[in-house]
Amino acid sequence: MSIHDPAPEATTDNSLILREDGTYPERFEDPGHPEHHDRMGDLDPKANKKAERQVVFLFVISILATIGFLIAYFAVPPGDQPHTILRSNLLLGLGLAVSLLGIGIAAVHWGKALMNDHEKAEDRHEQRSSDDTRAAAVEVLKEGAADSAIGRRGLLQGTMIGALALFPLAIVVPIVGNVGGDWDVSKFKYTMWRKGTRLTTDPTGRPIKASDVTIGSIFHVQPDKLDEQEHPLDEKAKSIVLLVRLDPEDLKESEDKKSWSYNGIVAYSKICTHVGCPVALYEQQTHHLLCPCHQSTFDVADGAKVVFGPAKRPLPQLPITVDDEGYLIAQSDFHEPVGPSFWERLT
Repeated sequence: MSIHDPAPEATTDNSLILREDGTYPERFEDPGHPEHHDRMGDLDPKANKKAERQVVFLFVISILATIGFLIAYFAVPPGDQPHTILRSNLLLGLGLAVSLLGIGIAAVHWGKALMNDHEKAEDRHEQRSSDDTRAAAVEVLKEGAADSAIGRRGLLQGTMIGALALFPLAIVVPIVGNVGGDWDVSKFKYTMWRKGTRLTTDPTGRPIKASDVTIGSIFHVQPDKLDEQEHPLDEKAKSIVLLVRLDPEDLKESEDKKSWSYNGIVAYSKICTHVGCPVALYEQQTHHLLCPCHQSTFDVADGAKVVFGPAKRPLPQLPITVDDEGYLIAQSDFHEPVGPSFWERLT
């Protein structure tokens, strides 16, 4: 092929491009559309009616799931116990999922089984269509609406409208139900850690002595007397801590935080500063803490600074010391908000 020959046009069959004389044709014949194969519903009115009933059934499933979601929202409140929270979230999640799946699968099945499936091709045209073309497009949309036969299928139309009209209640009702609730977000900026509060094992609540913590070991920690709080789960969600003991020579501590550890024992919030997942995977050799949700990695030996991942700030450190009996206690609350980085406070 010389540089003066016309460029070959795209084709799906490379064997048809090159001529015997080594040149390429200037044009290719339009191969047209492949042979159309009718669906069962196109040939058999009973099959068509069956497909319609299937779509109606899916919309009805969506309606029932939305009603089930609303019943679960009012009849099965989350409460403040793990099993009640699990039960409520499970019922709400199932109701929402089945409701959306019913609408989505019904729409797909409607399009595949009932609407026109003949192949069509359109030539390329300019971005801005002429007024005549736009008017023709409106007519095509009208033809599409007529092709869907929604006007002739009363039951199908009713169940679709019912499913689409009812589903937003699954979003609106919980929002309205929270109107007038407790919106005081300042309570999330502080925890129940106070000067003298003992560190205890999670979940047994056993106080921890400094002598119990060997180099390389970790403890999952909660505040003492957690079960005496009005909302123990809420307090625990904010206050959970990971306790680690390192060789003091491995610690890199800033001057203002050297008194926050005790003989190589450091305590950091378990709540990831990215989106709040529990950071609990400790690698002893590297002193790295890994968040299992999005792989944010923190260096315990260097102030729990971020060494990898989407988190943008270190884990807050809990200042600790020991009491007269050798038990580990907090010196104060965290000096910064725990959890994701969107929280701010003035003091």
